[in-house]
Amino acid sequence: MKTADVCRKHGISEATFYKYKAKFGGMDVSDARKLKALEEENAKLKKLLAEQLLDNAILKDVAAKKW
Repeated sequence: MKTADVCRKHGISEATFYKYKAKFGGMDVSDARKLKALEEENAKLKKLLAEQLLDNAILKDVAAKKW
């Protein structure tokens, strides 16, 4: 099948196809699953860090005010 036909069948653009091919082209299925799991874990950790930094900023702001 041609690339255009595959893209049309799955409802994606050719640019998306080539982007995914560049990212996942040489990987096995298990490697792609591991990468996805690591990306999800990284996103969770970034969210936790952002929340912690926000909490610290709020505590510093409260501590700096004079009552």
